[in-house]
Amino acid sequence: MKIVIPDDYQDMVDQLACYDLIRHHDVTRYREPAASFEQLVERLRDAEVIVAIRERVTFGRALLERLPKLRLLALVGRGASTIDFSACTELGIPVSTGKSNSATAPAELTLALMLAARRNIAREAERMKRGDWPCTLSHRLRGSTLGIFGLGAIGSLVAEAGRGMGMKILAFGRDKTAEKARAAGYEVAPSKTGLFEHSDVLSLHVRLTAETRGIVGPQDLARMKPTALIVNTSRAELIAPGALLAALRNGRPGYAAVDVYEQEPVTNGDHPLLAMPNVLCTPHLGWAEWDNFELYFSEALEQIVAFEQGREMRLANPQVKPR
Repeated sequence: MKIVIPDDYQDMVDQLACYDLIRHHDVTRYREPAASFEQLVERLRDAEVIVAIRERVTFGRALLERLPKLRLLALVGRGASTIDFSACTELGIPVSTGKSNSATAPAELTLALMLAARRNIAREAERMKRGDWPCTLSHRLRGSTLGIFGLGAIGSLVAEAGRGMGMKILAFGRDKTAEKARAAGYEVAPSKTGLFEHSDVLSLHVRLTAETRGIVGPQDLARMKPTALIVNTSRAELIAPGALLAALRNGRPGYAAVDVYEQEPVTNGDHPLLAMPNVLCTPHLGWAEWDNFELYFSEALEQIVAFEQGREMRLANPQVKPR
């Protein structure tokens, strides 16, 4: 089969052990995103199977209608907001999905960003490479307040680690967050206002939905301390457009650590946050570690094997019969 894997940013999918499941097929991988819609069509038009890596490519109706040979869209992960499932169903394209939702990798990156930002690690490491003198004093975590906005699987791991470092945990979210927080012995913020006002470090762990898009607005950020750090490894769209940049320029909060952006990938250093010395940016690395990749990609590639062998599959649109 002709299999295409677009937007393999790390250029490492073929180094995974699970890649052996499809190595015997005619597989083409692209590292850099297509420069235009027409180039994307050109890359994908002969594909019988496309491996969709999370939300890196938008599979809308306009694109799907240009892919007459497509027999299977294999998702890496359980779902993606960038796929028009209705169009896939109408066009007879089955969409296979993953089943796992690992919280470990993104939680670890959140903690790494928190520590690196509070201790100015990236900035001082670069100064040392240049032969410059150190220029910062950092903020300790022990005894400070770690605000967790959303105590789901990832937020719970971050809170647990924060408590292990001697931080006071302040949680806020839906009713389940309050219940889980009290059961774990954490303080529950009485309101979103209280969460933003009292947190020394505030980490966002809210799932992006129509209701949560823009849930953090300029007025929330303006309530944060001038010494506070906001960490976002969830989704950029949780924060109202332009609000974080404006807030940082106004000095509340004083710092940010960010792994997600409204337009990804960020290339050529083309993002205003990258020019700010009080912001630590990483290129959406939350899920990018070996064990996580093996887990998510093995589930996607196993579905291709099931498709090839005519076995039962895990489909987002089971009404479509594989052909």
